[in-house]
Amino acid sequence: MSYDTRFRKKVLDFIDKGNTIKTAHELFGVGTTTIKEWKKLKRATGSLANRPLKRNSRKICLERLESHISESPDSYQSEVAELFGCTQPAVHYALKRLNLTRKKNG
Repeated sequence: MSYDTRFRKKVLDFIDKGNTIKTAHELFGVGTTTIKEWKKLKRATGSLANRPLKRNSRKICLERLESHISESPDSYQSEVAELFGCTQPAVHYALKRLNLTRKKNG
């Protein structure tokens, strides 16, 4: 859970008035590393709002995966991962989304 932007501003205003990060840590109960990250965020973006999360798009086309598994059902997840250019756990979760049973190694 993240801190509210107004609270972040209040903490940084307290520091800007000449107080130390350690004093702000003790008064507000926020970690010193967190306060330093807020200062870095404000310097970099000019805002204290959270940065948007970067999420990777799914690399595996589910239709293509399903057709590949139906053509070669004995292939290992690691082989499928190499073919699709992703990791074995990515194949596992894609198969799970398709409600297909997992392939066991060895």
